[in-house]
Amino acid sequence: MVEQRTENPRVGGSSPSLATIHFLMPKLTLLNDGSVHEFEVGSIPYGGHGKPGSILDLAMHFNLPLNHDCGGNCSCTTCHVIIKDGAANLSEPNQDELDFVGMAEGVTDDSRLGCQTIVLGDVTIQIP
Repeated sequence: MVEQRTENPRVGGSSPSLATIHFLMPKLTLLNDGSVHEFEVGSIPYGGHGKPGSILDLAMHFNLPLNHDCGGNCSCTTCHVIIKDGAANLSEPNQDELDFVGMAEGVTDDSRLGCQTIVLGDVTIQIP
């Protein structure tokens, strides 16, 4: 499918429009093992891990080895991931995430907490 993009002032660029988001088939790529997982946004049953549609929620659905000692409640850093590509296709971090991610082991400028980061398009991650 060809995806239409519209200006989104929240992220300062273009993002999938709400009209097309339900038809997107983004890919979550895990560099650790090279696996690629395609899914329809909004179609994965919520598994109670982090925010619905988050990297953690998708990781649990696809049986990926992403720890989450706090149960995905943004109160630890064990679901820390590094975004290698596709950061523009993710939700913006909230203040709680920003407060915790800085404490993660091996944190980089591209670090996010999987429980808080909602996937809206193709993204490539690495689990440190």
